[in-house]
Amino acid sequence: QVQLVESGGGLVQTGGSLSLSCAASGRTFSGYTMAWFRQAPGKEREFVSAIIWSGGTTMYSASVKGRFTISRDSAKNTVYLQMNSLKPEDTAVYYCAATSAPLTSRLVRRTEYDDWGQGTQVTVSS
Repeated sequence: QVQLVESGGGLVQTGGSLSLSCAASGRTFSGYTMAWFRQAPGKEREFVSAIIWSGGTTMYSASVKGRFTISRDSAKNTVYLQMNSLKPEDTAVYYCAATSAPLTSRLVRRTEYDDWGQGTQVTVSS
């Protein structure tokens, strides 16, 4: 059974940085795509970023490109999201997700993902 456990959320001021981690277990993730989504109060869960587990190819939403960086450490079975220049609109619960589907534009859809973590809260104060 796949388990995804996020950590690293917290409270930060505008312009600050946070690094999120997603510890993955329960299977071999080679060939998988890992992603981060976020959900603000009263809003739909939205795509943030994705990475191919084996090759490192990445994808970002327009709202975070240039500020966030996704990476993975296959030896530690962990995916990271480095978030810089944070804005109040980045405030949300951030979720890690996994899918066996290849990294294409379809993967901005939450329905493409099979497994989800429990989420970690990120709050950016103005």
